[in-house]
Amino acid sequence: MLKNSEKNLLRLVVAISIAAIVFLFWLIYFAPKPEVTPEWSKLLPWVNAVLNSLSACCIVMGLRSIKKRDIVKHQKFMLTAFVFSTLFLISYITYHQMHGDVKFMATGPIRYIYFFILISHILLSIPTLPLVLTTFTLAGIKRWEQHQKIAKITAPLWLYVSISGVLVVAILKFFNT
Repeated sequence: MLKNSEKNLLRLVVAISIAAIVFLFWLIYFAPKPEVTPEWSKLLPWVNAVLNSLSACCIVMGLRSIKKRDIVKHQKFMLTAFVFSTLFLISYITYHQMHGDVKFMATGPIRYIYFFILISHILLSIPTLPLVLTTFTLAGIKRWEQHQKIAKITAPLWLYVSISGVLVVAILKFFNT
């Protein structure tokens, strides 16, 4: 059973997650954009794709490590995945503060593929943030049984969100005309 202080910590995780999701929605769709954007900001989608790719690699390596019962390697890989995801979020916020929403103009089958990946990416990223934070919190307070249970849900979602984020950027850059 979780202590009150642990419950409060998990409530804080949920509150932070909700605030982050509301902020991102506001940022992308309602925040004012600068009239002139720096040239370097156009590279941020590729930076985001690299960070998501690195995060996905670390998640896979972390899962392989825990299956081999190498807890130290697992912790290092998962912490590194978290760092890459955090850097991604900072870069993502920076990009969308400057550019807002990107319209996808391609037609044909790629349009359906793109929107399927994008919508599933967005919908699954919403629960992934609090799940990742909760999974890390449970590990931090050494609630291993709960950590393992929630990690079985968190890991595949986090991996999908990381990989689908890379696909969204690739399709946007190669097919959006």
